[in-house]
Amino acid sequence: MADYTIISDVSAYIVRTLRERMCPEPVPSPNNIEISSPASQDVDYIIGLYLYDIREETQIASPPMVERGKVQLLRPPKPYSLYYMVFINGSSQMGLKAPDIQKIIGRVAQIVGDNNSVSPRELQPWLDASEPPIVLSQAKMELDEKVRVWQAINKPYEISLFYKAAPVFLSSELIVEPPRVAEATFGLDVVGIAERGNGR
Repeated sequence: MADYTIISDVSAYIVRTLRERMCPEPVPSPNNIEISSPASQDVDYIIGLYLYDIREETQIASPPMVERGKVQLLRPPKPYSLYYMVFINGSSQMGLKAPDIQKIIGRVAQIVGDNNSVSPRELQPWLDASEPPIVLSQAKMELDEKVRVWQAINKPYEISLFYKAAPVFLSSELIVEPPRVAEATFGLDVVGIAERGNGR
C-alpha cells in the first residue's frame, strides 16, 4: 500500500495537471501555480492549491492485513480524504481583474473535471498491489462553510474551488506477529487399522 508521501504526491499531481493544461493561457507560466496557503505573504503566483483538512474515512472498509515475507503481517492501511481549496492569489503582481479571475476559475474547474482520478500506482510506481483510484470531486460545502475556511487563516472570503480527494490509503509500519503453534495433537485411527488387519 501507498507510503506516507502519498498525501504530498496527490497535491503534486493536482498542481502538475494544472500546470500542463493552464499555460500559457490563461496563466502565463507554470511557475504561477503553486502549493501554498492564502495566508502566505510576499509571494507572487496566481493559482494556489491549499490542503486545509485531512480526515480518516471510517465508512470505507480497510483492506485485509498485508503479508510481509512468510511469517509477518502489516496492519491494514487506513483510508483518508484530503480536502483542498484552489484559490486565486490576491497579492499577485499580475493585476488580475474580476473577468480574468473568473476565466481562471472556470478553466481550473474544467481541467479538474476532465482529470478527476488518478491511480496510486501512477503516483508511486513501486506499488505491487492494486488500489482503487483516488477520485477528485467537488466538496459538498455550503457558502458559510467555505467562509469559515477563509476565516481560519484570517482572510476575507474570495471566490475559490473546494475539492475532496478520496480514498487515499495510507500504509502502516506496525508489524503484527501471527500466533505461533504452541502445541500440536495427532490422532491415530486404531479401529480402522484393526479392521484392515482382519481383512474387513
